[in-house]
Amino acid sequence: MRPSGLELPVRTAVPALARALDADGTAVLSAPPGTGKTTLVPLALAGLVDGLPGPPRRVLVAEPRRLAVRAAARRMAWLLGSPVGATVGFTVRGERRVRPETRVEVVTTGVLLQRLQRDPELPGVDVVVLDECHERHLDADTALAFLLDVRAALRPELRLVCASATSDTAAWAELLGGAAVVEAHGTAHPVEVVWAPPPRTVRPPQGTRTDPVLLEHVAATVRRAVAERTGDVLCFLPGVGEIARVAGQLGLPAEVEVLQLHGQAPAAVQDAALAVGERRRVILSTSVAESSLTVPGVRVVVDSGLAREPRTDHARGLAGLVTVRSSLAAGRQRAGRAGREAPGAVYRCWAEVEDARAARFPTPEIALADLTSFALQAACWGDPDAASLALPDPPPAGAMAAARVVLIALGAVDADGRATDRGHRIARTGLHPRLARALLDGAEAVGARRAAELVALLSEEPPRALGDDLLEIWRTVRSGDRDPYARRWREEARRLERAAGRTEATDVPDPVAAGLVVALAHPERIARARTAAEPGPGDRAPRPYLMASGTAAELAAGSRLPATPWLAIAVADRPAGSPSARVQRAVVLDEATARQAAAPLTSERDEVEWSTRQGELTARRVVSLGAIELAAVPLDSPDPQLVRAGLLAGLAREGVSTLLNWPPAAAGLRERLAFLHRTLGGPWPAVDDEALLAAADRWLEPELSRARRRADLRRIDTGDALQRLLPWASGEAGRLDELAPERITVPSGSRIRVDYSDERPVLAVKLQELFGWQAAPALAGGRVPLTVHLLSPAGRPAAVTGDLAGFWREGYKAVRAELRGRYPRHPWPEDPATAEPTRRTNPRR
Repeated sequence: MRPSGLELPVRTAVPALARALDADGTAVLSAPPGTGKTTLVPLALAGLVDGLPGPPRRVLVAEPRRLAVRAAARRMAWLLGSPVGATVGFTVRGERRVRPETRVEVVTTGVLLQRLQRDPELPGVDVVVLDECHERHLDADTALAFLLDVRAALRPELRLVCASATSDTAAWAELLGGAAVVEAHGTAHPVEVVWAPPPRTVRPPQGTRTDPVLLEHVAATVRRAVAERTGDVLCFLPGVGEIARVAGQLGLPAEVEVLQLHGQAPAAVQDAALAVGERRRVILSTSVAESSLTVPGVRVVVDSGLAREPRTDHARGLAGLVTVRSSLAAGRQRAGRAGREAPGAVYRCWAEVEDARAARFPTPEIALADLTSFALQAACWGDPDAASLALPDPPPAGAMAAARVVLIALGAVDADGRATDRGHRIARTGLHPRLARALLDGAEAVGARRAAELVALLSEEPPRALGDDLLEIWRTVRSGDRDPYARRWREEARRLERAAGRTEATDVPDPVAAGLVVALAHPERIARARTAAEPGPGDRAPRPYLMASGTAAELAAGSRLPATPWLAIAVADRPAGSPSARVQRAVVLDEATARQAAAPLTSERDEVEWSTRQGELTARRVVSLGAIELAAVPLDSPDPQLVRAGLLAGLAREGVSTLLNWPPAAAGLRERLAFLHRTLGGPWPAVDDEALLAAADRWLEPELSRARRRADLRRIDTGDALQRLLPWASGEAGRLDELAPERITVPSGSRIRVDYSDERPVLAVKLQELFGWQAAPALAGGRVPLTVHLLSPAGRPAAVTGDLAGFWREGYKAVRAELRGRYPRHPWPEDPATAEPTRRTNPRR
């Protein structure tokens, strides 16, 4: 042992933690980063620390990330003066360094879930420590729920510790049944906050895109921090791409070492970042360094203020990460890294006022992520709906329903959500269920080795520099013996080959094998080019595609993928505001392989619909792969109900007024009914397009059921059809001509048609035919007076009035003076109110 290394701040809290576990078996440990909760506490609980007595126990420590697992195991082994894999060991997916005498084993939460599924009793384990619970990773939340079930039903003696780097522990204590909260106080040094907002406006992040202006500013802030402060600089950025871009912009002196720390970084880089450096260092890191890792020598933190969170578009079948503003809690964690060993400073690359809009804590992953893996874990645990699991937050119902659909399609669960034998086998691979399906089914089609190699490419994203063509990437990493990613890929491929079991090798060509395995993993992302023309030789221009899910997709400019009719898309996202998905990784596919991989999505259906482009009803028998139409033939005798629905769709799209024939009599009746509905309301029906469409079954039958095409709709007698909407049952239909007469007899004896097309009904009649008429009749039972358009002998408007008596008294003289000379053969009496109405001219003299 190394006693000096074990004098960590958390040491004083260990006795209280041990008493809480002895009393209740559960406890919550709150300890700031750097106090030793990840390293000293597991050693003490295992009885390996002098001065902190306790019986020998086997302790299992679960960390959210592989990088943290290796770092914690190395640190604990160093504190004990023993090699990794002896007293302290670790297990991550594809790598296990443990001996029979190991007392403390560090694992990822994913590995812990696998063990719980295989044997819930965790034989040989006395204590489980769930580290970094505050980060709210889905696997950690799930593992906690499973462990609480184990304690309640199988092993009440199993001790459980939830360790958090924040003081927000009340919810954890309640979840553990009122567990004691043990707090450890660190020796944090003061950290000066330097607000360093960008000098120019920065666009908010969209998807995974970060404004280059911000990255330039972060690089400049790092240079400023190096110049103004001493000690190592730790810079937080949202992702690997941003780390690489900022690293390329730093331009620091040669004596300053720049390290890029993230989950995909080579082991040598990770070791260098987590050890004391010989030179001054600038460490560019993702959120992995917020709390679960201690980076020694850091005196300055530069915080970009950004983080990555999962997002799932269930409607389009797209899942991925997006860049978001980091929470206030994350900002405190990051700043605290500068005060771990001495007074320090944090440069925050945003304005202080922006903190008012930031979230207090990170959003729990369960609220954002694709829940397919979680739903399968719950089903294999025996709780398909996760209803009885003691989770900090319940899973969203919509996300669980979407996950259930995927799992049923994969054959992993039955219709009731219970895990099938195949589902248990899928879960044991440790892969996302989609990838596990590609491994198991792909192994039978292309051989276990090639299926494993391809799925290994899909399970851990290759470096972006390798491009977007997965076939080309596969060939590259096969020959990359010394490349760190290639080495990890080979290890994972060997593990997956064992998981796939023995299968016969096949003679399927590599391009076909690659397309098949990717399509098996993501059949809904099989895509066909929207244009029918085949690509010409050397044509590599981006082309628009349609995925089987119904989502449009486009290749990025500069894509290495050849222009081809079919693609199997492995990775895609949809930038904010874009109607199309963006293809990030894909492989060429052929139609036969697409049909093979996505057989459950292939369907044959009779499609009868209204074509707006043709302006006609079309009837076809369609074979499709999801939303992709493969073939279609005309349908001679379509289902009458489908025809009726298609015609109604046409009426809705083009409008009842447009698609049906409205001769003057029918149009007039419709206008009269519209007038009565406006004026009197019920029982007179509304006859606008929307209302007529809604009442189609009342007034268009049986003609609509007999119609087969547009011409049949045009032949419908709309005048007769509208009669069916009249209020016959109440007897009001008989008053139609009384309330809204089609014609009105004027004093000359003429029957003049009333125009109901405007808001007020209009009677347009020659002036001489109304002599002696003091008032036009009011319509709608006397509620609406007619508006009279008085016409000249030539039929042109001469005056408009709603008060004939007043017109004869006051307006007529002016009209008479203007028109009498123009129309001398027509009568223009001095007193029209008493004159004889006439339709004739004066006799010639």
